[in-house]
Amino acid sequence: MKITLVAIFTFFFHVASFGAVILQYHHVSDSTPKSTSITPAQFEVHLKYLQEHSFNVVPLSQIIDKINKQQPLKDKTVAITFDDAYSDVLSNAKDLLDNYNYPYTIFVNPAIISRNETFNKGRSSHYLSWAQLKTLADEGVIIANHGFEHNSMTRVTDGLTQAQWLTKQTGLLLKAEQIIKEKTGQSWRYFAYPYGEYDPIIQNWIKENNFIAFSQQSGAVGLPTDLTSVPRFPASMPYDKISGLRDKLNSLPFDIQLQSEQAQTIFEHKQTKSITFNITTDDFYKSGLNCYISGLGKQKIEWQGDTRFTINFNGDLPIGRVRCNCTAASISKPGRYYWYSKPWFILKAGGEWYPL
Repeated sequence: MKITLVAIFTFFFHVASFGAVILQYHHVSDSTPKSTSITPAQFEVHLKYLQEHSFNVVPLSQIIDKINKQQPLKDKTVAITFDDAYSDVLSNAKDLLDNYNYPYTIFVNPAIISRNETFNKGRSSHYLSWAQLKTLADEGVIIANHGFEHNSMTRVTDGLTQAQWLTKQTGLLLKAEQIIKEKTGQSWRYFAYPYGEYDPIIQNWIKENNFIAFSQQSGAVGLPTDLTSVPRFPASMPYDKISGLRDKLNSLPFDIQLQSEQAQTIFEHKQTKSITFNITTDDFYKSGLNCYISGLGKQKIEWQGDTRFTINFNGDLPIGRVRCNCTAASISKPGRYYWYSKPWFILKAGGEWYPL
């Protein structure tokens, strides 16, 4: 009887340790590029949906703190983030967020902010100023690091070795963190990868230097989430419709791990042919697991026991940013899906990067 009670408690803790969802936005505007924008009207639709469906919108720091302490996350927890510190966040989004009393995070590039201030000298700007960011910080908005400039951490400049590039870029990342602290009084050591590009070498540096890094692949966040590549759901166009966002907001974190070469993110075209995942989550039927790769569609899954599965790609991964999204319906929470995404950055033959 004692064993049974322990088993029941363990199962309850497993299903009750819910996850969180982090939303990623850029512009909130009717006139900026659609690929990085959501209109103010549609943004309010998002906020109203969160309120009407009892989502727990919290500061990003609360989610990260729970993961660091391995404390269960409250169900339907959401954090809102903005990349690049565009001025329309202040002019078009802030009042809406304040009306709903929703906290948020802005990831900034200090060099761009400072250069823009110098160039505009008080005139209207596409970017927030340091004074505006300080005011927001004083009001409780989290101001975090998006890199000194907006340079990819993985695209090594000609003439530099990878080690030299890493030294240069991580030095600039630390410089950016110091500037943010000087200008806003905040230093969270949160870093959003520019363009979402990263690799295991960068991840190792992030971990050793006590940063938390955020990526751009989809997926819910849970206690096992790797804090060197925390997923966020893009919520701008064309992913701004509630019909698609609903399932993402209600998604659950897959406990999926990648080992050694399987964790690599950068390959030349035609260099990699398969991937094997280690999976701990068991609250789904194997037959209900579906994985899709951008440009290739649905993939065949080959199970190797209960905790590993392999995908042999049905074609060559296309050049550019590629995602493998895996989802499965939860048994214990009907109508909700586990969601995991693996990113790859596929170079042209010869190792040349695709255009940004």
